Amino acid sequence: MLHPVDWFSRPFDFNLPLWMYPNIVERLRGTPARLETRVAGLPKAILTRRLGDRWSIQENVGHLLDLEGLWLGRVVDFEQKLPRLRVADLDNRKTYEADHNAHPLQDILANFRAERAKLVQRLESADEAFIQQSALHPRLDASMRLIDHAYFVAEHDDHHLVEITALIKMFMP
Repeated sequence: MLHPVDWFSRPFDFNLPLWMYPNIVERLRGTPARLETRVAGLPKAILTRRLGDRWSIQENVGHLLDLEGLWLGRVVDFEQKLPRLRVADLDNRKTYEADHNAHPLQDILANFRAERAKLVQRLESADEAFIQQSALHPRLDASMRLIDHAYFVAEHDDHHLVEITALIKMFMP
């Protein structure tokens, strides 16, 4: 099986046709359900187990929650027609400081579902002009439209779902 590319090394090509926007928004809406299904029934010892410096399954889930504020904030940046999107904390301090392994997984999942619903609601209200609004992504140093931002978020979700699946395969007999 192929191994995923490190998130920060991954290239992006932002040239999606506008007709894909509803599909991407639907993909974002479905992430909480896919995540809940993926981790359902896993024992706490597996959920919180770390492999070296890699985040545990539960920390990966928590990280997705931690970034919801950034994703929604960038939608606001597009709304305000800012030339450059807000910068992410590339050290992921919020995730490291949150101690997600010490919290009930169901609380993290419920909070993620609630926060993701806010993002989806904002994206669903976008008209065609707003979907095409562009700004510079600070890390990629590339212009992206709102549709590209939604795609970027969906790809980030899947990146962590792949990591969770890899950890489950390693830890489950």
